[in-house]
Amino acid sequence: MVPDFSRRPDPEELLRRVEAEERQKRRGRLKVFLGYAPRVGKSLRMFDEGRRRAERGEDVVVAAVQGDVSPDIQAILAKLEAVPTVRELHDGRAYEVIDLAGLFRRHPQIVLIDGLASDNPPGSRNPQRWQDVEDLLEHGIGVGTAVNVQHILERQDDVARVTGKRASNSVPEAFLNEADEIEVVDAPPEALLGRGGGAGMPDAHQLAELRELALVLAANVVDRQLQHYLSLHGIAPTWGVEERILVCLTARSNAAAMLRSGRRNARRFHGALLVAYVEQEEISPEDRRKLDANLDLARQLGAEIHCLKGADFVDVILGFAREMRATQVFLGHTQREKRPWFSLSPIERLIEEAVDMDVRLFPHGGAA
Repeated sequence: MVPDFSRRPDPEELLRRVEAEERQKRRGRLKVFLGYAPRVGKSLRMFDEGRRRAERGEDVVVAAVQGDVSPDIQAILAKLEAVPTVRELHDGRAYEVIDLAGLFRRHPQIVLIDGLASDNPPGSRNPQRWQDVEDLLEHGIGVGTAVNVQHILERQDDVARVTGKRASNSVPEAFLNEADEIEVVDAPPEALLGRGGGAGMPDAHQLAELRELALVLAANVVDRQLQHYLSLHGIAPTWGVEERILVCLTARSNAAAMLRSGRRNARRFHGALLVAYVEQEEISPEDRRKLDANLDLARQLGAEIHCLKGADFVDVILGFAREMRATQVFLGHTQREKRPWFSLSPIERLIEEAVDMDVRLFPHGGAA
């Protein structure tokens, strides 16, 4: 039997996997407690888990506590060791700064850090607290931390749309994507309203929308964790938890119907809208004009646009769809021409081979 060398990963890919495995072994583990609104209970959940871990014999310390704490949290903190924050005053503003040097010397198994989105004073080792957490992780120290969805930078536009307010501090979503574990601290909006909170508390409808944002964000993080695991072990990923809609455009496509339907679905599930077209060597000026108009509409609707090259339309589209982990593919089609019974049209081939994604067909219409 002749060995199939085509399945062997190239040396650069093997090196990348080894380096990723080595980094993962020496890096501390990160767990994020994600809340969808203030007072949902994320800090209580984090500190209570720390208490349970300490009772099991793990070396746990508290490095930061956010604001005034409830009696329940005070009772838990009384049972845990703390490396207190350092209080610094700059330009009349008080900062609570994590004692990184003390934590490096102490080197506990787990550090609990509340208020992840906090800023550090000018001149600090890091401008923001989440960067302090990165340093602890790189030193092999595990971290449990808590944050609300309103503080995730890439989600702040959505939160502002719901509440009309924008948090002043932020944490990049890329930080959450590095988490080994993420836990949504969930509670029905009605229960949260029952805890009070004053005039600043969002109403029930707003809380429901914020809750959905947090759940989708957590699902996206889990999706990326899965993709990282599959990539690390050389397993080809074919699906994810985030809805990813790929609209395939041509000069004749009914672009308006396809794109608007795709955008509605992407927004409904807080997913991604992708647009692809396969470059043609010979295209008439009129078809080029129509294609450019379709692509302009895609840009106006906020789609991510990709130009693909290849001789076989089906192979090119399916290869790209799998690479991008598309969950749905939108295609335009004409009335099927008569073909020999043993011959499939490109659309029929694509439908037959797209076993890991849904395909939706849109009949070609008038100008988009």
